[in-house]
Amino acid sequence: MAKFIGFSPGTTAAMVTSGLCATLMIGAAAPAGATAPAPAPPAPPSVSALSWEVMDARTGTVLGAAAPHRRLPPASTLKTLFAVTVLPKLSRTTVHRATSADLSEVAEGSSMVGVDEGSRYTVADLWRGVFLSSGNDAVHTLARMNGGLSRTLAEMQATAVRIGARDTQVRSPDGFDTPGQYSSAHDLALIAKEGIKNADFRRYMGTKWALFPASGGPNAYEIQNTNRLLVGSHGVEPYPGLIGVKNGYTSQAGCTLVSAATRGGRTLLVTVMNPQDESFNAVYEESRALLDWGFEAAPLRALQGSGPQHPTTARTSAPATAGPAAAPERTADTGPGLTRHIGAAAALLVLACVPALVRRRLRKRRTAR
Repeated sequence: MAKFIGFSPGTTAAMVTSGLCATLMIGAAAPAGATAPAPAPPAPPSVSALSWEVMDARTGTVLGAAAPHRRLPPASTLKTLFAVTVLPKLSRTTVHRATSADLSEVAEGSSMVGVDEGSRYTVADLWRGVFLSSGNDAVHTLARMNGGLSRTLAEMQATAVRIGARDTQVRSPDGFDTPGQYSSAHDLALIAKEGIKNADFRRYMGTKWALFPASGGPNAYEIQNTNRLLVGSHGVEPYPGLIGVKNGYTSQAGCTLVSAATRGGRTLLVTVMNPQDESFNAVYEESRALLDWGFEAAPLRALQGSGPQHPTTARTSAPATAGPAAAPERTADTGPGLTRHIGAAAALLVLACVPALVRRRLRKRRTAR
């Protein structure tokens, strides 16, 4: 039976309880060697884009997003789906003489690399025209080489279905504004994730300058990648570690950009669609801010555990951040861990009994007087 000794006549139950609580709190301190929980990822930056997403390119984990499934005109970022679909089918060394039929369905107002009827180009030349100059003339030439426009559109749609890009509807191979055509920030990240598995895709998306055609000649000229975040132009500083992917603009889509960058062995994909900020380089600077955030947030998220990841999405006015990873399922503790839990439970039981025992002791003292 527990004995309580040394109480003065003025001792109260509250005083004893308080003292025992302090003792138990000291005894319940974290065991030696325990590590503090990992800090939560920082909140993402405030951006004006109607839709954005940050994805880990290796795992497909979405680190953060705002309206990532909102269906919007993709502009020339849809050329990434064209490349994923057609690039593996045509040998880069095949030589093609451009014809008027190749260029007959290029929409007026399209961006062009300058495919010239009667000139000879390798498939690699044409792909550089697609990725660097966003040339719709190069896209349509390759589509004709792939069996025609209808076949190419059907294959692009099938590719979107295969990789899970369910927000994408294809109506043109080049992303030019077409009724009923749309994609989403999430789908464009998925498409880029698929694309970078292909070495040629990676090579073309990361090329900054090229001679068009590469064989030279009196009519050859230099082309530069229009992705300012890659090359550094028009007041935009190049982003360290950027490896691609594709930018775009149309009157309906506004500015769009899919970016891929590598740092510390991790590659992130960032999609930004239609920033409402009207500054000249908003799409590039918002992508930069999201890349910076992603590289800071991803390691912290990884430290939080390997449980299922369920990032929060939000409206653009309240962008989502990756929440803490779900706690892994616990199994029964064994050994010293179980002993500690039993000991803590016993201590709490004793604490619950203290007030009654103290009151009984004090009554006995008063009776004995």
